[in-house]
Order: sequence, then C-alpha cells, then structure tokens
Amino acid sequence: MTLAILLSGQGGQHPGMFDLTADAPEAQEIFAFAKPLFGGVDPRDLARSGGDRLHENRTGQILCCVAALATWRALGAARPVRAIAAGYSVGDLAAWGIVGRLDPADLLGLAARRAEAMDAASGAGFGLAGIRGLSLDALAGLAAGRGCHLAIRNAADSGVVGGPREVLESLCRDAQASGAQRAVVLPVHTPSHTPLLAAATDAFRAALAATPQRPPPPSAPRLLSGLDGAAVFRVADGLEKLALQISHAIDWAACLEACREFGADRVLELGPGHALATMARTALPEARIHAVDEFRSLAGVIDWLRQD
Repeated sequence: MTLAILLSGQGGQHPGMFDLTADAPEAQEIFAFAKPLFGGVDPRDLARSGGDRLHENRTGQILCCVAALATWRALGAARPVRAIAAGYSVGDLAAWGIVGRLDPADLLGLAARRAEAMDAASGAGFGLAGIRGLSLDALAGLAAGRGCHLAIRNAADSGVVGGPREVLESLCRDAQASGAQRAVVLPVHTPSHTPLLAAATDAFRAALAATPQRPPPPSAPRLLSGLDGAAVFRVADGLEKLALQISHAIDWAACLEACREFGADRVLELGPGHALATMARTALPEARIHAVDEFRSLAGVIDWLRQD
C-alpha cells in the first residue's frame, strides 16, 4: 500500500472534530502542547463549544494543526511504511510535523505566529471565495478585473479567489452568471495566498528561521510542498516555499498529481472536514479515499489502513 496523507486547511472546523482522538493516549501530548496557545483552554473543549471562534484565523489554524498531529499520533503502528504527505494552506505547515521535520510544540507555536502575521498584514474586511465550473484562466481574469487575486488552483475548472469580502460577493454572482456551477464566499476572513499578505510572508519567514529543524526518521513520509507539489529535499528550499505560500497562489492540483505519480493507491485526509478527500476522488479515481471525519471511530480508520 502507498498512502497519500492530505492535511486539511481551514474551513471545516466543527464541534466534533476531536471525537475520534480525544481519548487516544498517543494524542494527549499534542492536546497539552496546544493548551497554552488558547490561554489554558483545552483544544477539545474549545472545539466542543462551537461558535464563531472556531473560524477565527488564529484559532482555526492552530486547531487544524492539532487535529492533523493528534490523528497521526493516534494511528500509531497502522501508519504504512510507504507514504507521501501534502498539506493545503495551513495544512502545509502541519505536513512538516507529520514527517517529523518540526517538533510538535514548535509547530503549533508557528501556526499561531502564522495566523497572527496574516491578520496583521490583511486587516479586516477580506476573505476568500471558492468557484467551480470556470477555467482557471477565466477565473483569474474575472478576479483581476475586480482587484482580486487567484489564490488556489484546485483543478482545471476550480479555484479560490481572495480579496475584499464585499467584492467577492459580487464576483460570485458574476461567476455564476458566466456559467460557474458553484460560487460561494468561504468562512475564512483572510485573503490567504495573495499578494495582500506579502508582509506576513516576511514575518513568517523570520519565525521559521528561528525554529529548530529536526532530521526526519528513516520511515517518514515523503514531504511535498503545498505551494507547487514538488518534493522537498532541501530544507532551506522547503521552508522558503512554506513562507511564500502565504502570499502566493498555491497549486493544489499539482499536489494531487504528485500523489498520483508517487503511486498512491490509498488517500487519507487528516483534519476537520472532507474537502481534500472530495477533490482527491476526482484526481485519483483509482485510489481508495477517505477523510478521517468520515469514520465513526479511530479503530475504523486503523482497520481501513490495515486492509489489503
């Protein structure tokens, strides 16, 4: 078996996001590392409380990383030897923890720093919109004509645009009038992966430079850059892309193509939601694909990974 591990970005946080891992002994250290970042509040309690706070930028980025790391720890011996890891947006940072290149406590601290830098750079009134059913060239032209930016390439006919929320709302209406099948403003309040966040890239680059790196263990999954889908072999190059993706458009379609080329025949999305699993079903039609959120128990995930 060759497993592609996909690490979720923001948007799918929900009160039950830790139901499968909350009591897993292997995951307790991850929850403990996160508590100081929430003023002593346990991330499991914070998630269960629900509400708008789950979609605040800082809270959401930390929670997504906690979910990925906790689940990966909890899978334990069921984790396959041959695997590849790719993360979407903040999931790109989580991937560095999955492959063992960053200490978990350091990684969660970086998630907080990343969100803080993004908030400081963007200010209020900005966001993202997801649009499906238009070519990326057409979508980029539509965005540029309204002072917005193409932020994510999900597929040949699917992308995400960043800019002022009031402009995004009208852009979505125009996209639907132009034939888009779906056009919605997302529950994210930062224009991630656009030039509007250039200052955040600079700040996060400095934070990464000040954080110790760890050599990955021999059995670690291969790491892909969430910016362009290229395998990360040189740490310096990978860290630079990790900083750049905050203010540059990311090519998730290239990440999925790299998973296919690596021979992934099974795909598991770690983190809240199932958006990446849904996209993977189109890009890797021969693979067996699930999101952790689609299982009723951690034992069910483990059994699925152990199936021939």
